[in-house]
Amino acid sequence: MYNSIVKTIPNLFTMGNLLCGVFSITANMNGFLRVAAMLIFLAAFLDLLDGRIARRLKVDSELGVGLDSLADIISFGVAPILIFYTLTSHSWLTSFAFMIYPTMGALRLARFNAKPTSGYFSGIPITFAGLVMSGMGAVLYSNPYITIALSLLMVSPVKVKKL
Repeated sequence: MYNSIVKTIPNLFTMGNLLCGVFSITANMNGFLRVAAMLIFLAAFLDLLDGRIARRLKVDSELGVGLDSLADIISFGVAPILIFYTLTSHSWLTSFAFMIYPTMGALRLARFNAKPTSGYFSGIPITFAGLVMSGMGAVLYSNPYITIALSLLMVSPVKVKKL
């Protein structure tokens, strides 16, 4: 019983990450853009904790890894791009950025799950890209060129040291 409770602790943080992403989307839909952006920052904090807690408790699992990726695509892929789309004037360029950002984020997460790296990330983490997007949203700024650049950097061969 105790062991099964311990195994669920990191997943509770992951679910908190996911819920922050869902609440961010809801806040955005209701016009609370800065609240939506701050919820993504809270999601990043919970995302940082879930993996560390799982490793410390030695309860890493494939379920946890999969759940983490699903939470990350909502909190750092979908929620930030919706803030961007709410703030921006619509054009073919912003529509392209709107489509490519979550697509490259999902590809980046899938690539990491299929071939994990040790000590570094290949491409910038979706969490970092989502925080940049949220930071722009917090100051009510959007830029399709930055969004496209972040999209490409997520799937680039650039090596980024893990925290």
